[in-house]
Amino acid sequence: MADADVLRLEGVRKSFNLGLPTEVEVLHGIDLSLRRGEFVALIGPSGSGKSTLLNLIGLLDRPTAGALELEGHDTRVLDDAALTRLRGHSIGFIFQHHHLIGAFTAAENVLMPQLLDRGHPDAAMRRSAETLLDRVGLLPWRDARVGNLSGGQQQRVAIARALAMAPALVLADEPTGNLDTKSADGVFDVLREMNRVNRTTFLIVTHDPRLAQRCDRIVEVVDGNVVSDAAVVRDGR
Repeated sequence: MADADVLRLEGVRKSFNLGLPTEVEVLHGIDLSLRRGEFVALIGPSGSGKSTLLNLIGLLDRPTAGALELEGHDTRVLDDAALTRLRGHSIGFIFQHHHLIGAFTAAENVLMPQLLDRGHPDAAMRRSAETLLDRVGLLPWRDARVGNLSGGQQQRVAIARALAMAPALVLADEPTGNLDTKSADGVFDVLREMNRVNRTTFLIVTHDPRLAQRCDRIVEVVDGNVVSDAAVVRDGR
């Protein structure tokens, strides 16, 4: 049986300054689906609409028109509170700037999504955070303040935090953009491992063609349109 779609966009449009002389449409009818367990690169030049599209997929903004479904939920019929709950449980975020809390330990940062959801820590949550840190290779640093960690280590903490709620979809916006090549490769390897083990769907925005070619599929956006959506061919196949 084919894997179900985690995400489906149909005819998604996004305009800004609606009804004003400065109204502009940034996305022009995007069709896109992501299946469970896919590892997809999103590429395109600056100003192509990638950030706007990522904000819509992340339920941080609403489309002007079209349908967006996440894990079978039609987001058009959800109010803001329901969207917030869906986002918190179904989507993990990894940013170019990790947005960790520097005064907190690695484990405390990983705990944050569960704390926001449940209100107080418990032993099971702490074990879950330590398990995730172990899987990204940072268990020995669980009690270290993240401000004392290297850039690559901080991004690994951010990956563990993004997976804390076991989301179906992780959105990674230039997750290796601030790292040197060696650290970037290490972080990318962790993302691929989490994808393989958890069958979590990843959508990764990157300007690095080398990393895009290591994904399973590349979606290219230019001037608010998907101009290419194709599997990555390796070894001549």
